[in-house]
Amino acid sequence: MKSRIRPVGIYAALLYRMALMMFIFTLCRTGFYLFNHKMFPGLTGAEFLSILRGGLMFDISALVYINVLFILAQIIPFEVRYNRIYQDISRYLFFIINGLAIAINCADFVYYRFVLKRATAEVFRTFQNESGLLRLLFRFQIDYWPVVLFGLALIFLMIFLYNRIKTRSPLPHTRIRAFVLNLFAVPVIIIFFIVAARGGYRHSTRPVSISNAAKYVKNPRDAAIVLNTPFSLIRTFDKKSLIRYSFFDDKKLNELYNPHYKPGKKGEFNPCNVVVIILESFSREYIGALNRDLDGGSYRGYSPFLDSLIGQSLTFTVSLANGKKSIDAMPSIFASIPSLETPYVISHYANNTINGLPRLLKDKGYYSAFFHGAPNGSMGFDSFARMAGFDDYFGLDQYKDKNDFDGMWGVWDEPFLDFFCKTIDAFTQPFFASVFTVSSHHPFRVPEKYKNKFPKGPAPILEVIGYTDYALQKFFAASQERPWFSNTLFVITADHTNETVRKEFQNDFGSYCIPIIFYKPGSCLNGIKNKIAQQIDIMPTVLAYLNYDGEYIAFGNNLFDDSAESFAFNTNGSTYHLYMKDHMIEMIDNKVVALYNFINDRMLQNNLKNSNDSLRTMMENKLRAVIQSYNNRLIDNNMIP
Repeated sequence: MKSRIRPVGIYAALLYRMALMMFIFTLCRTGFYLFNHKMFPGLTGAEFLSILRGGLMFDISALVYINVLFILAQIIPFEVRYNRIYQDISRYLFFIINGLAIAINCADFVYYRFVLKRATAEVFRTFQNESGLLRLLFRFQIDYWPVVLFGLALIFLMIFLYNRIKTRSPLPHTRIRAFVLNLFAVPVIIIFFIVAARGGYRHSTRPVSISNAAKYVKNPRDAAIVLNTPFSLIRTFDKKSLIRYSFFDDKKLNELYNPHYKPGKKGEFNPCNVVVIILESFSREYIGALNRDLDGGSYRGYSPFLDSLIGQSLTFTVSLANGKKSIDAMPSIFASIPSLETPYVISHYANNTINGLPRLLKDKGYYSAFFHGAPNGSMGFDSFARMAGFDDYFGLDQYKDKNDFDGMWGVWDEPFLDFFCKTIDAFTQPFFASVFTVSSHHPFRVPEKYKNKFPKGPAPILEVIGYTDYALQKFFAASQERPWFSNTLFVITADHTNETVRKEFQNDFGSYCIPIIFYKPGSCLNGIKNKIAQQIDIMPTVLAYLNYDGEYIAFGNNLFDDSAESFAFNTNGSTYHLYMKDHMIEMIDNKVVALYNFINDRMLQNNLKNSNDSLRTMMENKLRAVIQSYNNRLIDNNMIP
């Protein structure tokens, strides 16, 4: 007897078919894990359920993207959508697109074994010159026939369940009412699917990226299970894949630049606490103590407390951000991974295995926690924190008094730093803790009770700089009363620069200048060291201070090692910058286009490219070595020793 096909309304049919593909994608995820379970040792049943729940967000996003034409075809408020031929065309469109998505998911069961991450758009570059691609595909089907059968079974299941219902046209006497309702339903459905594709509705929520998968796992390695391959391909399609370079052979490359640290035993491990404070948008320009050369020595800045703390701390003549965005700063500071061309956390390589600072310290008995007063999930910080190895994350969800929310970005800096201090009190020593402030962010507002308390200056951000500086002062005043204070190394830096007023900071040198400050109560860490520092130097410098003896990969330098060459690098996406000694080179398309003395020529007006060949060549080789090492290590997923 022929099975009965149930007629339903067109919106119910659409919901059913999207739910059907969610179910199919969940089966794909389960199959992916079962096929590769040996590569995910120790995964518990509860952890796998968390992965399945987290995977739903990525599945919804992918399905909205790949089914956008099908969805639009079903929601247009016209009678033609009920036509049998129209529905047949829609059905075959659904089968082709989603069948291809199933096939791609299943192909990644095998591909993952070779690259240890979900396939990204990089795969098209990998195989673009492969002459025997069809032969390889045929061989794949023979060697991995169980995967092929599994994929075919899912496709047949999709077709069978799709056909269990059919769309029902409205009755003649209800068509006018149905048309009016459709006019209202269409924009609602469109908005819903846009939110679903982005992964959230908050203004502070970036469109969900592959790095967000780490939020749902304890071990970053397991993030691959959370993802689905269509999502990974879509999210990286417009992202540049890194190019593999061979400027130098391995021996020469390691002579020029080697990020592999092998410290060895150099004394007893120093288990002091570490607190990293990341100040939102705190440009060097705003800090008087770092600009004594301006205005004939009369420049005051807008951070009196930070000025006083610098007098008791170690800082550097030149300190630079490795990027221009907050998502650039996180991997730079916590994993010594800069962003070159594309921000690391939204690149093809965001789920590479990395040795983050909190994970390395965990091996020495450290507990770690990251604090950010924004809504949990904002900027994907919670995901990267998990990837870097932080044990816990404290955001707006963990902050009880929601009255302290600024209405835009997060909890005001003063109460959140107080929360940070009080929460640390309960930590077992040694601990690694970090807090990322939010208040010095556009639209640059201060709490009502502090209106007109801080100098406004010629830019809106400067009043907020004064407020955050005041919040920082109260934090340190409270910290001094804690038993953990004297045994804590404080690192204070910024994520990036922001609005500039001074012309000295309106160029490719000044626009990256930030503070990098090391403060240890009662220690010999003081003064301004004649050295170039960058965010990616923080991890190896902290590890050196603690006498960490394990091997690790860090693209930065140990700032306490005076024998090491001092340099920094960054990029705006198309132009690479290398800073060494007193000079900076700019390189575009692997060609040096400019050489400046940024100390004597703060405005970068005098191009020395053709006047100092030996210096230009030396710096050019250094930058090429950096790019080669960075690109090739990320491509090869070679980020741990």
